[in-house]
Amino acid sequence: MGGDGRLLYAIVCAASPARDVGRLVAMAQGEGWVVQVVATPSALEFVDVPALEEQTGRPVRSRYRRPDEPKPPRADAIIVAPATYNTVNKFAQGIADTYALGVLAEAPGLGIPVVVLPFVNGALASRAPFRRSVEALRAEGVRVCFGPGAFEPHAPSQGADPTGSFPWRLALDQLGEVMG
Repeated sequence: MGGDGRLLYAIVCAASPARDVGRLVAMAQGEGWVVQVVATPSALEFVDVPALEEQTGRPVRSRYRRPDEPKPPRADAIIVAPATYNTVNKFAQGIADTYALGVLAEAPGLGIPVVVLPFVNGALASRAPFRRSVEALRAEGVRVCFGPGAFEPHAPSQGADPTGSFPWRLALDQLGEVMG
């Protein structure tokens, strides 16, 4: 399904697949989305900011705007990928201690469709806080691509994603389902 020029926020967290977020951007643009990349502060070390800004024609955002800066346009939809253990848990708890989490904290209340594509290892995914967070987000209508047929955790210390097999396409497909 095409975006018809609608604005997609691609929120990227500090995990190894983040270096390839340009693949998600290209796929979304191919479906007609205008893409705004929002990086967590730690993710800035994982992404090629100049390349993403050239690809999107927009600045990569990672901090709240100053009062004298113009307010950015509101997203029509949001994909969080790769979503780290920390971000999933903070999002579920409503913690807004970074710009990316502030955007996410507000999105369900604004009716903005959100798809979360985690990248966590099996040890973290087995933890009760993470499982509760996934369920809490789902209960609020957030589409969390986690479990059989979606993202399945990797073994601890095996998170480098050397094959580049992170399922970016899954996030866009899930967004298409959510958007109807």
